[in-house]
Amino acid sequence: MSSSSPSPLPPLAPPPQSPMALPGFTWGVATASFQIEGATHADGRLASIWDTFCDTPGKVLNGDTGANACDHFNRWEADVDMIAALGVDAYRLSLAWPRVMDEKGRPNQKGIDFYKHLLDRLEAKGLQRFVTLYHWDLPQHLEDRGGWLNRDTAYRFAEYADLMSRELQGRVTSYASLNEPWCSAFLGYGNGHHAPGRSSVRYARQAMHHLLLGHGLALQALKANDPGAQRGIVANFGRGTPETSSPADVRAAQLFELQHNDWVLGPLLKGAYPADLDSLWPGSAPLVLEGDMATIAQPLDFLGANYYFRTQLKSDGGHGYIETDVPNVERTQMGWEVYPQGLEDLLRDFKSRYPNLPPVFITENGMASDDQVEAGQVHDAQRISFLNRHFAAVARAIEAGVDVRGYFVWSLMDNFEWAFGYERRFGLVHVDYQTQQRTLKDSALAFQAFLAARKQG
Repeated sequence: MSSSSPSPLPPLAPPPQSPMALPGFTWGVATASFQIEGATHADGRLASIWDTFCDTPGKVLNGDTGANACDHFNRWEADVDMIAALGVDAYRLSLAWPRVMDEKGRPNQKGIDFYKHLLDRLEAKGLQRFVTLYHWDLPQHLEDRGGWLNRDTAYRFAEYADLMSRELQGRVTSYASLNEPWCSAFLGYGNGHHAPGRSSVRYARQAMHHLLLGHGLALQALKANDPGAQRGIVANFGRGTPETSSPADVRAAQLFELQHNDWVLGPLLKGAYPADLDSLWPGSAPLVLEGDMATIAQPLDFLGANYYFRTQLKSDGGHGYIETDVPNVERTQMGWEVYPQGLEDLLRDFKSRYPNLPPVFITENGMASDDQVEAGQVHDAQRISFLNRHFAAVARAIEAGVDVRGYFVWSLMDNFEWAFGYERRFGLVHVDYQTQQRTLKDSALAFQAFLAARKQG
């Protein structure tokens, strides 16, 4: 090979003996409405809490906003062609609640039609449609009335789910009610890192309860209106490991996972919040009305699992924990440790502790890196390595008996990374935010090659 010849791409694929390599396993890419659509004032779209948060000085890195994002609202046809060309089985997207309803809860037909056209084109390309109803963009007018601290928001969410499942009936393969309720509750209402920027553990626990209540009510509407579609929820999960083997540090790691994982899974799969939350956060219990927990614990067709990194913990000397640094480890652009074993550990743990664990889809997994276009190419070898190691971790979990049905890489393309703006790039596809030029990174090309080979084989 001459020195001027391009180096061959490293392969991106699960272990060849894994069920993940067979046709029945679902491979996809994922995005979220606020992160890619832009057009925040088009066709009657209302303001969301993230529009307000972006406009608040100091909340988002570099003062970035979602006003333009990836301009997907205007480029969706070409973007769908790009998704189809990758060869994936499915596309996970979210609907923008502020785009489809007005302040009085009446349908905004122009916004609804945008999603109908998008879903129809995805179907025409042979792609399964995994639709998330809520990926954090709460209409601002609802936040003005208390947001997720107001029980009424759960009922407004159910009305939104009812409307969209009637409008989109037959167009959707799978519905997820919420994306990452832990982030909405804790980052939005507990520490203020995300919109709407409130900071109280008591707020976080009440917001979580209303989010999960809204989920349960929404599932009832989805089942009634579009019974042919799958129904579930997407949650982010955190792996905690103790700094030492001392009982206090082991307990600290357990409390971390209880707060990150069982706070959500307990109500969904056991119909109860973990009792230890009250010792971790005394005096912060939410108001729970009779029948709420039964509504939340609706049967799930699937659980979407999002995983990115682990956290090391030590005891705070009392009833809590302190996060500690792990030195000399590989990290991503976000500063997150690359720890694939955590994904396997979590999946195996959930199966052992929740006998009614539904089938699982890995709905987000990926990494941010400071990717640059050089001579029309983007060399992101770390991302290929990252994904291969996480594919292998899921393959081991499947071998151990966990029912994992699919894997969605986060993300299809670089986009608005919430409080980090446009600096952090998670995409398989590079986006030049000035020109909106899309460039497939090496990871996208390697993923495309694997998917093509799988279909041929």
